[in-house]
Amino acid sequence: MTETAWRYLTDMDGVLVHEEHLVPGADEFLGELRANGCPFLVLTNNSIYTPRDLRARLQVTGLDVPEDAIWTSALATAKFLSWQRPDGSAFVIGEAGLTTALHEAGYVLTERDPDYVVLGETRTYSFSAITKAIRLINAGARFIATNPDPTAPSRDGVLPATGSVAALIERATGKQPYYVGKPNPLMMRSALHALGAHSGDTVMIGDRMDTDVHAGIESGMRTILVLSGIAARDTAERYPFRPTKVIDSIADLVGSTKDPFQN
Repeated sequence: MTETAWRYLTDMDGVLVHEEHLVPGADEFLGELRANGCPFLVLTNNSIYTPRDLRARLQVTGLDVPEDAIWTSALATAKFLSWQRPDGSAFVIGEAGLTTALHEAGYVLTERDPDYVVLGETRTYSFSAITKAIRLINAGARFIATNPDPTAPSRDGVLPATGSVAALIERATGKQPYYVGKPNPLMMRSALHALGAHSGDTVMIGDRMDTDVHAGIESGMRTILVLSGIAARDTAERYPFRPTKVIDSIADLVGSTKDPFQN
């Protein structure tokens, strides 16, 4: 029987880094993937940063990840919109990661009769921008959000994130957003396409049951849950679906990337 050549999709926060610090073993894990010729992509639902920004942030922690090995919900959103309505227009609430991705996809950013309102992550949500988004959606713009995460971590505690602001806009307009990021399998399939991989030979590694593992299972991939981030072993058991494997941290995969399910 031919040995499977595994490919990897791995979440970033909680798996490779934690509050801007390297998760022990993450550098060895990525080094082993390179040594074994295992293609990989680092995924994040955070739409604030461009791949170049994220590469620089990861380098500070000691991880060297090329720009083309980073896939964000902003990139997935831009790819989705370019498929749906090429060369369209959007009113955007978000940061450079999202606006850059949309510009590179050929989109015009405007407040005048846009095709879409696109909501992403930002640390400076403004009442005026949210009000503008509500009025544009009521006028007929389609509502897109990069991801459904209700909160984001910070050194001082949780912050309201895209999902929370999307809920506010939804309540005001009665229009549900279409979420592109995890757990939507669309993000995973766009990542698989970018990697040139198939779900049957790809592993999804994450620290959240509700996004990472859920999205991996929905996309037909095997999944590995790490307990170095959000999920705990007892809370993971409460979900109606299960990861293929549960490990304490990414360090537990060092030495077994050729066959992560051998034990």
